[in-house]
Amino acid sequence: MIEIRHLKTLAALRDAGSLVEAAERIHLTQSALSHQIKDLEERLNCSLFIRKTRPICFTSAGQRLLALADELLPMVRSAERDISRLAGGEAGRLNICIECHSCFDWLMPTIDHFRQHWPEVELDLSTGFSFQPLPALSRGDLDLVITSDPEPRTGIHYVPLFSYESVLVMGRQHRLVGQRYVRPEDLSSETLIIYPVEQDRLDVFTRFLDPADVEPQEIRTAELTVMIMQLVASGRGVAALPNWAAYEYLQRNYIASRPLGEKGLWCTLYAAMREDQKDADFMVDFLNTAREITFKNLNGVRSA
Repeated sequence: MIEIRHLKTLAALRDAGSLVEAAERIHLTQSALSHQIKDLEERLNCSLFIRKTRPICFTSAGQRLLALADELLPMVRSAERDISRLAGGEAGRLNICIECHSCFDWLMPTIDHFRQHWPEVELDLSTGFSFQPLPALSRGDLDLVITSDPEPRTGIHYVPLFSYESVLVMGRQHRLVGQRYVRPEDLSSETLIIYPVEQDRLDVFTRFLDPADVEPQEIRTAELTVMIMQLVASGRGVAALPNWAAYEYLQRNYIASRPLGEKGLWCTLYAAMREDQKDADFMVDFLNTAREITFKNLNGVRSA
């Protein structure tokens, strides 16, 4: 009566909090997902969650199946990895380069989890702030590049990982707190605090300020997210950061944030790899693990 796909669907529904987002995560249409749940409820002769609740409220039967999913699905993933090894797909090297200062929040847990299941794969990690990583990927010096700026290049394949909103963070008494959203011209009199990277690699410039032909009054750099937050909270400037990087500080009322533009500035993070490696078992599993860890641990991200 209960199939693995049912457990995956219920787990996605719990983690996503809505039918729309859950359907995107497991690559179904919303109607197909609803039909699958209705079919399972008819088989079991009971409801699994209460309709029109947000976040979704599961019934006792639904909670029991979620407990089963949490126990069984990791075992299925582990068995799939073992079978991949038996098929000869375990050997390899994964040299990762990251072009995102705040991505360590999800990348480190992903690497830790991956290492436990693929001890035979040689792992290495570097940052791409002092060199151009995509040419190094093409040459074979790197195997995977995490980037929000996909550049068309022969032999390079991009896989979207997830989407996130870039928000403007500011001190709680800042004048822009009184606005519903931030316009490009609002930053013309502000000190913008950024990571020490080229401006053409930052979405706040390429997709928000540059199209409006606006420049901030001053630009200041800081190496670490915690340093940026200290400066912002002290009224030394404002910064554009991923919503997940700001979440903890917003929860503590340490800072305030506002959307960039009326519709918000949504960005997508990609994994770039060589075409000849995109189907390697360990590469596929790393990407699946990255999505799983991200959706479980980061707030405000969406399926890409």
